[in-house]
Amino acid sequence: MIKETVAAILAIFVIATLAGASDTDELVVFCAASLTGAFGEIGEIYEDDTGVDVILNFDGTQALRTQVEQGAIADVFVSANKKHMDGLMAEGFMDNDTVSIFTENRMVVIVPADNPADIQSLSDLSEPGVMIITGVKDAPFGSYTLQVLDNLANDSTYGPEYREAVMSNVISQETSVSNLVSKIALGEADAGFAYQSDISPKLSEQVSKVEIPDQYNVVAEYPLGVLMEAENPDEASSFIEFVVSPEGRAVLERYGFQPV
Repeated sequence: MIKETVAAILAIFVIATLAGASDTDELVVFCAASLTGAFGEIGEIYEDDTGVDVILNFDGTQALRTQVEQGAIADVFVSANKKHMDGLMAEGFMDNDTVSIFTENRMVVIVPADNPADIQSLSDLSEPGVMIITGVKDAPFGSYTLQVLDNLANDSTYGPEYREAVMSNVISQETSVSNLVSKIALGEADAGFAYQSDISPKLSEQVSKVEIPDQYNVVAEYPLGVLMEAENPDEASSFIEFVVSPEGRAVLERYGFQPV
């Protein structure tokens, strides 16, 4: 009887130990869609270095925020703007002391490689019949697009009429920048407002870009942090440390992101 009892206790201990190991060997990261390429590579490197299984959930930041607010459990939240991160912090979903801005991005106009509408400058976006895709206003890239158009409207070179003409050419508003880029690459529209990081080496033969001058552009700030309900907060902190390390920053810069 004593041997059976000891064996049962040992079995329970082994099961508990294995369950604990399983928990600590998995890290769930909710990540803005514009970071798909960069964080896909960062996740792979981190897995190889640590043996931790990094599960990446990519989507529009506004959609990821809603998932967290509705009870989804993750360890790390990576946002494409401060607005949604600030919202989660104010609502008590983030460990606020862990939140910081780790990289920056800029907006560009992307066009299909064959450029059927012959868009060479920002002025061409206001021509009648040009088919444009933007983001919904709640998505960071959609909000940044509206800021760019406001900056253009406040300059006499373009003016409010320019903004109205561009908006009248919008045929679709996407919830995720990856959806927008895919549609432009497939030639489903003439132009779209995206991030400079979206023109990855893989897509460079399918799309090209029209630069937005600095005086009209906006700096997209990307914060990340550990969620309050994180199952593996220590591992989450270690992952963040890797993201901001020289190796992590080098990956981000290869994908067009800028250092803070």
